[in-house]
Amino acid sequence: MHHSHVHHEIVGDMPITRLSIEPSRRCAKACAFCYSHSTPRGEDGYTPGELVEFVQDAARNGVEAVSFGGGEPLEYPGLFEVLDRLRGVLGRTFTTNGLLLDERFDEVVAAVPDKVHVSIHFPEVGDEVARVARQVAALTKAGVPAGVNLLVDARKLKAAREACAFLETQGTGPHRMVFLPRRDRHTPTPRELAQVAGTGRFQSMTCLLECGRSPRFASVAADRTVAWCSYTTERRPLAALTYKAMTDALSGLGVTFCGESP
Repeated sequence: MHHSHVHHEIVGDMPITRLSIEPSRRCAKACAFCYSHSTPRGEDGYTPGELVEFVQDAARNGVEAVSFGGGEPLEYPGLFEVLDRLRGVLGRTFTTNGLLLDERFDEVVAAVPDKVHVSIHFPEVGDEVARVARQVAALTKAGVPAGVNLLVDARKLKAAREACAFLETQGTGPHRMVFLPRRDRHTPTPRELAQVAGTGRFQSMTCLLECGRSPRFASVAADRTVAWCSYTTERRPLAALTYKAMTDALSGLGVTFCGESP
């Protein structure tokens, strides 16, 4: 049953199983293209207790995995408390820029996350690529599944390809990478992304080929709004931090295209 012309869909037909949450908008990197507009002075959106109760309620309602993004999760003071209290409740992952990963490495390993994604935002910066390659290898050696999120900018395809090739020599092949097309401006085509990956199959976002919501996925921002996608501006506030309030807010909500108009 495909209704490609229907913009709004009821939530009930497809239970949400994956949740992405921004605990805060605090991030020292403050990249100009950041979809969450994170800054070094970004606010925390939730207390650790609020996050734990919300995710526990979501898990009782069928959510199988939560990923923490941001903002930079390692700058959120309650990250390890949250990960610890949710251990055994559902899958727990987080995405980090890696800037604090070395100094908090033992805490990360002790938290036993199901996966850590380390982002490369600037593949043309050799130090960043080398650092992330080293960190992913160290996490893997310590028993924490890890991979790379590589941001691909249409103007920097050669640098992205070279970064990908280098990562492969360091033990992080395309099967452990997610290729994220830059949104807003300078968006690469799917074909360009495949050329960067240098492989027949590669991992990217479900909206790579066309804008639309990802199945069974919802994104909760630090400002207590929810959306079908981390990038869309089409969001609604949560009346409460519960699974029901989230699905109520998502019901009938669409997705606004975040890229360049063709």
